[in-house]
Amino acid sequence: MQFDWRALCGPALTVATALTAFAVDRHLVAVPNPAPLFVCIVAFAASLSGTASGLVSAVIAVVSSALFFLNHRAMPGYDLSDLSRMLLLAITAAGTAAITGHLRRKWIDAFASQYRHHAIAERLRAALDQVDIGIVLLDSDTRAEFINRAFRHYFSLPDKKAEGKPPFIALMYHSRDTGAFELPEDELSTFIAQRTEMMRSGDSTPININLRDGQVLRFSCTALPDGGRMLSYTPVTDLVRHSDEPSDADYYRSLRGVGGGLARQLRAAEQGATHAMPSPPPACG
Repeated sequence: MQFDWRALCGPALTVATALTAFAVDRHLVAVPNPAPLFVCIVAFAASLSGTASGLVSAVIAVVSSALFFLNHRAMPGYDLSDLSRMLLLAITAAGTAAITGHLRRKWIDAFASQYRHHAIAERLRAALDQVDIGIVLLDSDTRAEFINRAFRHYFSLPDKKAEGKPPFIALMYHSRDTGAFELPEDELSTFIAQRTEMMRSGDSTPININLRDGQVLRFSCTALPDGGRMLSYTPVTDLVRHSDEPSDADYYRSLRGVGGGLARQLRAAEQGATHAMPSPPPACG
């Protein structure tokens, strides 16, 4: 037992209750048996500091009750009924201390485990916010429980809307309304319907999604054991665009703000320098 205020609180309260009962019973008015109150104090002590504090309080309660019974007898000593009542009090108080202390330990262990899981979840959330792969975790009702920073960036999703646990279909409509997809208007409805059906069925076949800013994301859906879904949007722009014309590649990079304009300026400067170079003199015959 730790000798701190929590450990001492229960025994001290038991002693104070016993002394108060003795004083009131002797000088003011007759006090009934305080055993039920002692049991409550034992439960309080065990819940506050553990089984040890509860057992100490139980011992004090039994001794105080024995003195209280003796004070109420006309003849010295105890009869069989007094002994049976004290034995019942001892069993009840000890059992209360043991059960309450065990429940307290279970509660503390559960709280510590929950805290560890929460800490791991926060670390995982922070890690997923650092990667360039868009991650969306959906529950069994297809509502987004987690949306990382990469997805919010790719589809211009405000933090307030992301934290509101929007359904998957709402994310698709948001992307449509913000013009994120590189698709004609008449194909958007079919595209959204197909993506929604793939998500609901748990189809893990990866597909490429072309964005209007030139980026290409590889979409993949993973079915989770609890009925939810994990959606991943992996950037594969460099893999998909490697066969594009150089001018188109510069254009896509300029849309993404990755220095495409600078590349065109350097190419223009190189071409200008080539044209400005004087022709070599003719070879002497």
